[in-house]
Amino acid sequence: MSKFNHVLALNPYFGDSTALIGLFPPTGLEYISASMKDLVGKVTLLDLRHEKAYQDPKALSKFIRNEIDLLCVSIRWESRFEDVCDFLSQLPPEVCTIVGGYKATEEVEYLFSRCPNIDMIVRGEGEEIIKQVVTGIPYKDIRGLSYRENGGVVHNEIHPLPDITRIPFPDRSLRKQDYCLVKHGVRLSSHTFDTVLTTRGCPFKCKFCTFSLNPLGQKRSYTERPVESVIEELKTVTADVVLFSDDNFFTNPKRSEQLCDLIIENKIKKIFVVQARIDIAKHRRVLDKAEKAGFKVFLIGIESPHDRILNQLQKGITRQEVRDAFAVLTQYDFYLHGYFIYGNISETEEEMLYIPKFAKEIKLDSISFQKLRVERFSPLKEVVEETPGYYYKRIGGSVYSDHYGRKELKQIRNRIRSAFYDLPQVIHIIRKARRIGLFSGRDLMDAFFKLPLLMVGLARRKLRK
Repeated sequence: MSKFNHVLALNPYFGDSTALIGLFPPTGLEYISASMKDLVGKVTLLDLRHEKAYQDPKALSKFIRNEIDLLCVSIRWESRFEDVCDFLSQLPPEVCTIVGGYKATEEVEYLFSRCPNIDMIVRGEGEEIIKQVVTGIPYKDIRGLSYRENGGVVHNEIHPLPDITRIPFPDRSLRKQDYCLVKHGVRLSSHTFDTVLTTRGCPFKCKFCTFSLNPLGQKRSYTERPVESVIEELKTVTADVVLFSDDNFFTNPKRSEQLCDLIIENKIKKIFVVQARIDIAKHRRVLDKAEKAGFKVFLIGIESPHDRILNQLQKGITRQEVRDAFAVLTQYDFYLHGYFIYGNISETEEEMLYIPKFAKEIKLDSISFQKLRVERFSPLKEVVEETPGYYYKRIGGSVYSDHYGRKELKQIRNRIRSAFYDLPQVIHIIRKARRIGLFSGRDLMDAFFKLPLLMVGLARRKLRK
């Protein structure tokens, strides 16, 4: 007999908690649900982005009291963290509540004090831990678990990292809706979206990045799923657009080529989105096959157009190597999006404002840019602390300096945005996205007629700010 009859897996984010509401499903919760579904009576997944009735904590509490005996909540993001805490603290304290996710792992002590109704927190990856919880293993024997006991909190030792090859596919049968591109409540594309994970970890050691670590600081060794398993999962995915959520899809070019061959061989027709480094430009045969297999969007971390900053970040590339790589990549009909960081240590305003010019020189289709940030286990943390005039206010927060505070960096951000996203660039983006199939002519026509709704949504968001 199951210890729990009805488990609720809850994604508590809604409102403006993400830039593109509803684009990708809560795959992490679906992994957790898949791990425990055969060990409990029933699992229900609620994604509050799409459950307006349950965005009212009173309505959700009524459902939980009547139906649920275990509540599993995923807290992953810094965005809207305090709002999520407020919401969670209003849910029924009598129902066993377990919380997990990246942000939850970083804020264990705070969450226990902030939300008295939290009974347990899973630290790190939770697929194996949730199995032990629902099968009734004593809490003291579950590694990676923090829990309340006798008026205090007990932190068990860290759980080993799970074997990616043994983790079941996310349980997509729990979804109640498709996931699509929505902005301010307006659907902008007829395409549906999903994610698939084929590897975990990253072998590179960029100083600003903690992708190779879990939130406990454990090194994630680069591990691969068997390509046959990836193909088996892809055959079950109904979405039009699939993001491979690997830190770098092309870490092992030979394996990437094999996956492309199998996608073509199995006639899997999708638009694929991948994260990559510029190193992939050295592998023309892989690029040829990727284009044929339906790989359309490349998300590439460039970080800076300046060798001095690239060296400071230990990116392992030079500006000329970036130029050379994009001279190759732009020969393909890929949509190329570049990531940049501004506000780096000793970086001048002139250097920051070179980002949009450089991005256009290498013919990027679009860019995103964020302030330098400090994570708990990032090697950058020590560098910032030892550099006079630079500081951060909290772990996970932005880095500021005596010369460039919040106000100054905001002004620079706006200038970077306006310099890159001028009218010719916007027109280019629309044409490119349509040509490679990200949008159809009908989508663009629908978006045009929905433009007033978009403007209203944008105005409301600015008023809330």
